[in-house]
Amino acid sequence: MASEAIRRLADEVVDHRFKGLPPDAEAAGLTVGQLAAERRGLHTGGFTTPVLTLDAQALEHNLAALSAFCARHRLAFAPHGKTCMAPQLFERQLEQGAWGITVAMPHQARVCRAFGVRRIFLANELVDAAALHWVAAELAADPEFRFVCYVDSVRGVELMDAALAGRDATVDVVVELGAGAEGRTGIRTEEECVAVAEAVAASGRLRLVGVAGYEATMPGADATTVRVWLRRLTALAADLDKRGLFAGVTEAEEIIVSAGGSEWFDAVAEVFAEVPALSRPVLKLLRSGAYISHDHGWYSGLTPFNRIPEEGGLLPAFRLWTQVVSRPNPGQAFINAGKRDIAYDLGLPEVVAVRGADGSERPGTGITVTKLSDQHAWLETGPEARLEVGDWVSLGMAHPCTIFEKWPLIPVVEPDGTVTDCIRTFF
Repeated sequence: MASEAIRRLADEVVDHRFKGLPPDAEAAGLTVGQLAAERRGLHTGGFTTPVLTLDAQALEHNLAALSAFCARHRLAFAPHGKTCMAPQLFERQLEQGAWGITVAMPHQARVCRAFGVRRIFLANELVDAAALHWVAAELAADPEFRFVCYVDSVRGVELMDAALAGRDATVDVVVELGAGAEGRTGIRTEEECVAVAEAVAASGRLRLVGVAGYEATMPGADATTVRVWLRRLTALAADLDKRGLFAGVTEAEEIIVSAGGSEWFDAVAEVFAEVPALSRPVLKLLRSGAYISHDHGWYSGLTPFNRIPEEGGLLPAFRLWTQVVSRPNPGQAFINAGKRDIAYDLGLPEVVAVRGADGSERPGTGITVTKLSDQHAWLETGPEARLEVGDWVSLGMAHPCTIFEKWPLIPVVEPDGTVTDCIRTFF
């Protein structure tokens, strides 16, 4: 991955666009790189609350954990970039051996390309003509660029084919098998999958290179239903291959079979190990994304590592540091962060720790977040809670996707609180 564009991120000036960064850094005209080089303390270096941080050691641990899991199970990996939309983290994922980066929307693919990503898997049917024109232009301009997206309808194939008319590019596609009759997107039956694959074969501007889907949207998904669906997916790959519908895949290339979010990658590894021999080698592609930061309260309860602890584990990397701004009575307090700063779509945050005026840090025992306003969190405090106005309170939150999106620049901190980097996001 070309990294010059990523290095230039360090040249951005620290200013009002970035929540929580030191006002004196802006006054001094510091760049992001210069601020990081000063190695300031998060609590003593002028950072203002609320401020979201990423734990440097947890990030490194999580990156290595999924890389090792994929290597052990002979899975290729295209982590879902929509989770963090952070090119600096994309680079680290690719350095850890990722095949490419997964995205959901055209603008996310454009961010990837702006920062040099060479392989993009778009996990959606792409029927936007303007976006397809951009994809075709990128493919024509860069022979090393690989782009793959879903198809899930004959109508979609027709729209894609029409949009690409006269363009000097062929777009690779995979048939999306829906995760059950009530899954989010994807084709519901194998018969319809064959019809869509045949439409691709007849199009002339699309090339069928595999099958894919996303198991976690299946209502009531469990270990049994997920494995049943995954075996339908691998059987579909074998059937389409037997029908000669992957004829466009050369002998030097691979047929893609792809699935796997952050909840069932153990099942994906198990079932993908059973994929029968096809006419071409198979690229078994996992697409988990939330692992990179993990979380408190959602994926911490769903990660497959809970079921297979001998395979490794993940660490929550986020902390949102806030301050107590009101203590109106012994059972209540308010901190200066709310819906504008806190992810809350998968549950309210939990209080991880409190840092007092003397600099000591203690567990957030007896403190519960009960409600969020736009700029405040409502805290209920028990008799054991020692909490005063001015104390720093750190929160753990659920759902990495909606945590990252609220913060355009996120300090990375060492265990002693030293800020050593800042991660830029593009949502």
